[in-house]
Amino acid sequence: MAQVWKCSGLRWSEDGPVLRWSGGRHSPLARGKRVAFRVAEGGVRECVGARGHACPTRTPVSGRSTGARCEECARLDRAHSVAADTVADDPRPYHVYLAWFGPGMVKVGITAVERGSARLLEQGAVCFSWLGAGPLMAARRAEELLRAALRVPDRIPYGDKRVVRALLPAARAERAAEVEALHALAVALGGWPESLVPEPCQVVDHLRAFALDGVAAAGEVAELVPGGVVSGELVAAAGPDLHLATRRGVVVLDTRLLPGWELTAARVGEEGQVTVPVREFAAPQDGLF
Repeated sequence: MAQVWKCSGLRWSEDGPVLRWSGGRHSPLARGKRVAFRVAEGGVRECVGARGHACPTRTPVSGRSTGARCEECARLDRAHSVAADTVADDPRPYHVYLAWFGPGMVKVGITAVERGSARLLEQGAVCFSWLGAGPLMAARRAEELLRAALRVPDRIPYGDKRVVRALLPAARAERAAEVEALHALAVALGGWPESLVPEPCQVVDHLRAFALDGVAAAGEVAELVPGGVVSGELVAAAGPDLHLATRRGVVVLDTRLLPGWELTAARVGEEGQVTVPVREFAAPQDGLF
């Protein structure tokens, strides 16, 4: 009987991306590694629960969901979430940052200082710079200030990040330019929270860490289905996305689609196959014509 695996998600460490599995197992994902699995035949994707607790009803969830939670568990998970702005008394210091994902795509956000750049790697930020550091509510006020005064968003859909990766400038200075310009405007704004200590613009570039240079994806996995196969060689990884070289070209697998499914190893002869639904990318345009 084939061994069944259940994925707990992807995390970034200093050494790169790591897939986590139930039971505490980990799979480091070095470039060139073969990623190959089959979704259990006749399986149903079940809610993964919330905050370390299993879903009491084991509710089925959509194969297209990146949250892998039922409505009730999703509500419980966000009830104590800094990202959802439901926590105001966290005593830890926080960084405010500017993150760049591609031409014309910059966002502002916050992350606990103790996490370092892990949050930026997990979001797929191609480059970023810190803006300042201080108490949580001061960081929140700075984030809101940039949204209101400079119209910098605090969220960018993952789908948009994937598409724009085909347009990344080759020169590091070009990739840093928008962050540097926005950083200068941000620190000059009036109303900057006094308890937030400004930090100089020092752009960190993740292109090499992601191995995105020269990688153009043909499409993305839209969902997993029972009996479906995903098999390919890892050529790049950014945020939760694995870029796999397959028989149909480079296909992006969002690892947030994995939790909730029972997975087994792909079979002999299935190397490079992708038999789950794939959404093809439109060819990127440089201009109007």
